[in-house]
Amino acid sequence: MAVEFNSTLPTGGDSTIEDLNVYYDFGDMAYVMICAAMVLIMVPGLGFLYSGLARRKSALSMIWACLMGGAVAIVQWYFWGYSLAFSPTASNKYIGNLRSIGLRNVLAAPPAATPLVPELLFAMYQGMFCAVTLAIIMGAVAERGRILPAMVFCFIWATIVYCPIAYWVWNSNGWAYKWGVFDYAGGGPVEIGSGVAGLAYSFVLGRRSDRLLLNFRPHNVSLVTLGTIILWFGWLGFNGGSSFGANIRAIYATWNSNLTAVFGAISWCLMDYRLEKKWSTVAICSGFISGLVAATPASGFVPLWASVPLGIIAGVVCNLSTKLKFFLKIDDALDLFAEHGVAGIIGLLWNAFFAADYVIGLDGVNIGVTGGFINQHWAPLYKQFAYVCACSAYTFVMTCVICMVLNKIPGLKLRADEDAEMRGMDEDQIGEFAYDYVEVRRDFMAWSAPTQTDGIPIEPYRNQPTLVVPRLHSDSASSHTEGGANGSNLTEKVVKEI
Repeated sequence: MAVEFNSTLPTGGDSTIEDLNVYYDFGDMAYVMICAAMVLIMVPGLGFLYSGLARRKSALSMIWACLMGGAVAIVQWYFWGYSLAFSPTASNKYIGNLRSIGLRNVLAAPPAATPLVPELLFAMYQGMFCAVTLAIIMGAVAERGRILPAMVFCFIWATIVYCPIAYWVWNSNGWAYKWGVFDYAGGGPVEIGSGVAGLAYSFVLGRRSDRLLLNFRPHNVSLVTLGTIILWFGWLGFNGGSSFGANIRAIYATWNSNLTAVFGAISWCLMDYRLEKKWSTVAICSGFISGLVAATPASGFVPLWASVPLGIIAGVVCNLSTKLKFFLKIDDALDLFAEHGVAGIIGLLWNAFFAADYVIGLDGVNIGVTGGFINQHWAPLYKQFAYVCACSAYTFVMTCVICMVLNKIPGLKLRADEDAEMRGMDEDQIGEFAYDYVEVRRDFMAWSAPTQTDGIPIEPYRNQPTLVVPRLHSDSASSHTEGGANGSNLTEKVVKEI
């Protein structure tokens, strides 16, 4: 049984003369530490997801961007991000101060948000949220964005956009927190932040070449599936850990997350089947993600039965929202706005109607907090809507401003040139490739019959030589009898660039 915290020191006590662990339950701390690790693994999960959705020639750059984006987030969070978002001494309602810069004095005292874990653990857990948010946004650079400017963008965006929105809703001094807005695990800072920022980044970046969009489809659905599974696993720590302890509310949030995920997947898959008459694997992965996103702000607030229609609505609405990019004429290549922005909005508005006091109190800390409409509480109906509008407008405007300013700085132009886009971001930005072989003919328009020069086949596109390996034509009945050692019935396949 933990001892009630009673130290007056900013660090929570003097570890040279007293045991600072007595104030916390070891089970709660272990659970939140594990959840932090689960959230962190979502970053490479996003990399695999985006890599599979992109073309082969830009697959590795998506993994790199997600990993480095997460790394930049942790650097920013350690330096001043945590202080700007969660400083307890800030005197305004919009952003924190630098009291905790470099995690100064962040140790064993409980944070204002919860008495269940020490502030050092709380800071680590929240830092993983920032890392995941920036990794999500990196989907906007797909197939035409330069990665160095994207990393500079990540640091600035986390400071100017993520930290203020997190402060609004999770810091006890923030205006949304004081107003009573319901946002359990980040519908505003994480989901609206990443989805709307991705849309704004894509808007400034511009459309991919129409020629390159011909015959576009995910290059590796297995990677898409692997990334989705990793994300689903991590999301249970993302939502479950937001109760900040091994308590019933954590279990409840995990159940809600699973329910919205599966019903989102089923409804999205059915929406695609009505058009294609095929059971798409990408569709079910997209549905899982939209359901989990919708559960992010709602899973610690709403009853289990409310997660069923939430998952269905999220799957259907987000599926239809993938068409918005055509209406807006913004090349949101990986549908960040449809899956993160829209689903986050749905989850936040859902809280206005279905947030229940008995669910909120299951952590043993927030007992007595009134829920939404089902508790005869009308105010959340307009408060949640106002919060959604504030997060969306602030994120879009500030993201556009950041991108436009970066575009004017020499060396930080966000978009690669046309030739680099044609060759692919892996070759232009990384210098490495996702696979051992890279075909010369990287785009649909380049596939044409090779020509012969001194017996060496020459690829028409960019006039580069190719290595040719013969193999038996499996359809030829005479190949085993007539071809012999000379292989007269052989076909040639281009497998590697010289």
